[in-house]
Amino acid sequence: MLIKLFIWVIFLTGLLFAQTINIAVAANVSYAMPTLQKEFNKIYPNIKTRIILGSSGKLTAQISNGAPYDIFLSANMKYPNKLYEDKIAITKPIVYAKGTLAILSPNQRSFKHGIKLLKNKLVKRIAIANPKTAPYGVATFEALKNVNILDEIKDKIIYGESISQTVTYTMMVADVGIVAKSSLYSPKLVNIHENVHWVEVDKTLYSPIKQGMVILKNAKDLKNYKEVKLFYDFMLSQKGKNILKEFGYQIP
Repeated sequence: MLIKLFIWVIFLTGLLFAQTINIAVAANVSYAMPTLQKEFNKIYPNIKTRIILGSSGKLTAQISNGAPYDIFLSANMKYPNKLYEDKIAITKPIVYAKGTLAILSPNQRSFKHGIKLLKNKLVKRIAIANPKTAPYGVATFEALKNVNILDEIKDKIIYGESISQTVTYTMMVADVGIVAKSSLYSPKLVNIHENVHWVEVDKTLYSPIKQGMVILKNAKDLKNYKEVKLFYDFMLSQKGKNILKEFGYQIP
């Protein structure tokens, strides 16, 4: 009986002292987050991480309207810079990773023509991220304009509000999609192979997708800044960088 009581005391004490930090995460990073969380918790088992996923634009709108998030991992630098200018972010935005685009097909396909594959008459539906809410959509539009095919294919396009939704549309209803390379490391795509189902988009066709991170004012207000800073530092540590590399990111 005393042993059981002791175990419960230890358990409740752990709950009492466990800290939770809320992390707003751009959808393209969702595939790497479970591994990042797992490795972070090996080092800091008493710090819980709650992940809120969405497009960078929508997460920024939520943060601006008072959503209680502590850290923001954006898919670009524009949104973190805006939050910093508005004094909602309390750390200057820093690039934690660079993302890349890939052309994805649910079926085996020849990619010898690269992004110009999208002009093929057999490609009737193309999924891309909405450039109004997702930075990867902006990069996709830039690439399509640079090869002068956007006007030719615009009637084929269906928009996902985030990269994760774009991947779903690609696999379920489209013939091809332009997605974040990081999304191809999802366990759900284990049977999808490079040069068979996907290929990288030529990096010279779009500006580097610099992904920015900031600590938000909410962390200071709730006085859990110390715990938040530990996760922030972990993302920039060699361990964090190695995990991001494993998921297809370039590290600055």
